[in-house]
Amino acid sequence: MSIGKLLIVAGIIMVLIGIIWTFIGKLPGDFSFKKGNVTLHFPIMTSIIVSIILSLVFFILGKFR
Repeated sequence: MSIGKLLIVAGIIMVLIGIIWTFIGKLPGDFSFKKGNVTLHFPIMTSIIVSIILSLVFFILGKFR
């Protein structure tokens, strides 16, 4: 694969991840604390879902090797 095609595919993947992230970034279980000028975000549920999805993807890719 040439570098141009690789960059296009990487860009498309990053755009898709950005679109998906906006929908799953505010799930129940994602905690946000605000006190004064400080805001802390703890995306616990989002992290769990991303971990499960990545585990499934790598499991499926491993089966095809």
